[in-house]
Amino acid sequence: MIRTGPIGSVLVANRGEIALRICRTLAEMEIRSVVVASDPDREALHALSADRTIFIGGESPAESYLDQGKILAAAREAEVDAVHPGYGFLAENAAFARTVEEAGLVWIGPPAAAIAAMGDKLVARETMAKAGVPVIPGSPVLTEAGAARREAERIGCPLMLKAAAGGGGKGMRVVRDPAELPAALEAARRESQGAFGSDAVFLEKYIERPRHIEFQVLADSLGNTVHLFERECSIQRRHQKIVEETPSVALDGELRERMGKAAVEAARAAGYVNAGTVEFILGQDREFYFLEMNTRLQVEHPITEMTCGVDLVRSQVAVARGEELPWRQEEIGRRGHAIECRVYAEDPANNFFPSSGRVTALAEPAGPGVRNDTGIYEGAEVSTFYDPMLSKLVVFGEDRESAAARMVRALRGYQVLGLATTIPFLAEVIAHPAFLAGDTCTDFIPRHMEGWKLRDEAAAEAALLAALAQPDTTGGGRSAAGGERGAAAFDVWREVGRRGNR
Repeated sequence: MIRTGPIGSVLVANRGEIALRICRTLAEMEIRSVVVASDPDREALHALSADRTIFIGGESPAESYLDQGKILAAAREAEVDAVHPGYGFLAENAAFARTVEEAGLVWIGPPAAAIAAMGDKLVARETMAKAGVPVIPGSPVLTEAGAARREAERIGCPLMLKAAAGGGGKGMRVVRDPAELPAALEAARRESQGAFGSDAVFLEKYIERPRHIEFQVLADSLGNTVHLFERECSIQRRHQKIVEETPSVALDGELRERMGKAAVEAARAAGYVNAGTVEFILGQDREFYFLEMNTRLQVEHPITEMTCGVDLVRSQVAVARGEELPWRQEEIGRRGHAIECRVYAEDPANNFFPSSGRVTALAEPAGPGVRNDTGIYEGAEVSTFYDPMLSKLVVFGEDRESAAARMVRALRGYQVLGLATTIPFLAEVIAHPAFLAGDTCTDFIPRHMEGWKLRDEAAAEAALLAALAQPDTTGGGRSAAGGERGAAAFDVWREVGRRGNR
């Protein structure tokens, strides 16, 4: 059983845009929000916006947001009723969830047993297979090359080597020829050990040009489980999502119903409570297979909120209070189309190399149907210690065509100066004929965007704006404050804004 109870105050054990997003819903619910902040985050937006901030020191995640002792000490100091982990960091740490409940606090997430079961990919596969959910043909844990070779012969190439203890693209290798297997096995085990503290890996049949389709599920502690339809997350770099949308153009009514039922069965088989996501691989033959279950709030949850009219964080809190879900499956509807772009401080022309520095100027997109969940502000420092995601830009349209057009306009009007970002790259992804045609398999970026470079005119604009946004060493404020340089900056900024409004 999961602990439920009254919630009047919540410690948000996270940072950045997700911490701020959770705090905003807590404010609407008149629940006191408490956040923690590391040394680099002393002036981060989430630290400046919560009802209370507790500084826990440290720079690296291990010294701050992953330090369970510091998080629990902050919860005790603030005398909160509950802990919300957001996503990442400790969100899928079963031991931490158990410790929170043992401390007498409500954990705003699934039971520790469900986190543990779904966090082990081999246990998850076995659980899903027993529940009748389709799973990709695969192997047990591989410990030596001989066993790997025998399993590879049984399953057949192409194959995917995967880490058993984690995701996010770590410990993953595609094997197309049996001769590649020994080196790939060694590399995958080494990377898995470094990322997750375990070198356990296994083989799966590799599905060529699949789509990545996930279903949002919600379950209460009274036995009710529903799904809130699908999200397509096929556009990825290094196995990490950068564009998500709902609904998926690949699903018709019959396939959507089958996958939705499978997602609900998967959640029930895991003994799931609260919000979670069941992820599937959809092949070109329209057969789908269980991939994994994310036992937390997803980065891309806003597109479900935009189309279903549901605040998922509010639902999480309600479930954690012990409340029953307010609807049955047949009562849940949606309308329109939503797209999310993850904006990273990365240079897409340099293999998405992370960028850091101070945000010298910022112009965020706005207007009907535009939502920007961000963790930065003008003057904020983007450090090298944490994930480089700056914001989640979300748009809503009555149909996919209007949503895509709105996203392109929003991206073209979005300016973050002082560091490299993925904004111009994302604008070209959404405007690409293949995206507009719905050809959005997981090979989209290597197939259509390989060797991408910033267009000459866009690069010139960016360079001019960046130069003009630098401090004026003559004492007159920002260098764009006046004179010819100020006029040039204004002209460029005005043109950027004009394009964003087209």
